[in-house]
Amino acid sequence: MSLILDHVSYIYGDDTTLAVKALDDVCLNIPDGQFVGVIGHTGSGKSTLMQHLNGLLKATSGSIYFNGEDIYDKDFDMKKLRSKVGLVFQYPEHQLFEIDVFSDVCFGPKNLGLDRKEVELRAYDALKKVGLPDELFYQSPFDLSGGQKRRVAIAGVLAMKPDVLILDEPTAGLDPKGREEILEQIKKLQTETGMTIILVSHSMEDVAKYVDRIVVMNRGKVMYDDIPKEVFRHYKELEEVGLAAPQVTYIMHALKQKGLAVDVDATTIEEATEQICLEILH
Repeated sequence: MSLILDHVSYIYGDDTTLAVKALDDVCLNIPDGQFVGVIGHTGSGKSTLMQHLNGLLKATSGSIYFNGEDIYDKDFDMKKLRSKVGLVFQYPEHQLFEIDVFSDVCFGPKNLGLDRKEVELRAYDALKKVGLPDELFYQSPFDLSGGQKRRVAIAGVLAMKPDVLILDEPTAGLDPKGREEILEQIKKLQTETGMTIILVSHSMEDVAKYVDRIVVMNRGKVMYDDIPKEVFRHYKELEEVGLAAPQVTYIMHALKQKGLAVDVDATTIEEATEQICLEILH
């Protein structure tokens, strides 16, 4: 198994009067090759949870295992963990700093001590995987569009050849076309490489369409952990904690109330279209 969280809790400002429990007894098992969506309202613990997975934050209590090894053991190689569990932050500007795109993507593998040829091969391969045009390789990353910056930030992590890729709101602020392009590239990457993907998102439509499993965080706890259809059956409960189901779910429930024999568990436009067409044909 790739990542296991065993009763993990984290308190900001521990031993102070301003202590806040950001994670509360979280248990998760994330197997190799799975595409996991993590959702929750602001302050639910999503980002704090992600920063535990590659050791940026250390749990106040509990254990985290990566490929069977306890990452808190004194002999554990934390540098190796961070090369194998890559984290792409919400704002790509936080990860871009070199003079041009290609140099930026070379930075990670270069720090692994690889020779120049291997570093450059990894950078080129990563940039092609995220679909960035060759003519942008030697431009300043800060001259790129928001979507292009996201691609470069993702490529910089991919060049490290991680086993797990964590993406914290990778489509925030992008237009619908840019959002779809980024997510399609990520899904293609997961399908072709078998990489584990963990996607933090506020978009119910995105997680419904792309992920295999959804983890719902609420007040630092895991509220639901299941396949999308099962999670969105609890749309009323999700609304109570500031979330919602995809719009398609509400449309299907409305059609059902009007007397149409449609499947209210449809969570994507494609599924809804199929259900409506079947009802019309009958």
